[in-house]
Amino acid sequence: MSGFVTKPEPVQVPGLEHLHTGKVRDLYRDQAGRLVMVASDRTSAFDWVLPSDIPDKGRILTQLSLWWFERIADLVPNHVISTEVPAGAPADWAGRTMVCEPLEMFPVECVARGYLTGSGLKEYDVSRTVNGIALPAGLVDGSELPAPIYTPALKAEVGEHDENVPYEETARRIGAEWAATLRQITLAVYGRARDIAREQGLILADTKFEFGRRGEELVIGDEVLTPDSSRFWPADRWEPGTAQPSFDKQFIRDWLASPESGWDPAGELPPPVLPPEILERSRAKYVEAYERLTGTSWD
Repeated sequence: MSGFVTKPEPVQVPGLEHLHTGKVRDLYRDQAGRLVMVASDRTSAFDWVLPSDIPDKGRILTQLSLWWFERIADLVPNHVISTEVPAGAPADWAGRTMVCEPLEMFPVECVARGYLTGSGLKEYDVSRTVNGIALPAGLVDGSELPAPIYTPALKAEVGEHDENVPYEETARRIGAEWAATLRQITLAVYGRARDIAREQGLILADTKFEFGRRGEELVIGDEVLTPDSSRFWPADRWEPGTAQPSFDKQFIRDWLASPESGWDPAGELPPPVLPPEILERSRAKYVEAYERLTGTSWD
């Protein structure tokens, strides 16, 4: 069992039609047919959307995505039309809202990996492959791969895992030409972002993107290169063979898995409310990621 501990009631705004409540974002459609994406402070772990929010998280994710969109604009256009808060919306939407062009989205999570960790490590330890791609022997958790690889997944509903699939399966579903384009652009954007992060003393281990179509043009959507969609590691603490320190909600996962929480991640009961100090430490990591990448103060 998984999903929302308590699914929030959507905010009703005159002129906006609520379409979907996701793990982090609420999606609306305005009267012009544009999509309005609002990033909340919700967070998830162990396939649960938790009952506690990380302060400022939605604004950090939104502002970091906008920062990255500017830096990859020559590689692929994005779906953002404006960041203006719709009339009648709560003041809290400021800084966390993107008004976006509706796209025909591909049902594929486009994942690029430059380092071995996570689900890729689990597969590698069994078969020396990741998504069926053969890799050299002797790699460990955190090893840099000989070259970045593209490992697509099929999108899942809230509370379910995305399904890793071979590249050939995506070609069967969306066509060989589009599948090849997704792979090419994913690796190109990853390479650009990896180099930018490296200049700031960070390793971009892996990341995932979502793309859609504007007619026959490929457009990148959703969020990009945030701690929720990417693994960033401090380069000066990189040590293959161990779990790497990261800029995400690891504090939350660690606490939930500890005896202190009194909760069993493998059980069926929903997770408990998180202590304020765990939420604040997680917020600090999101802020640190923003500041180190952009070179500007969050405050």
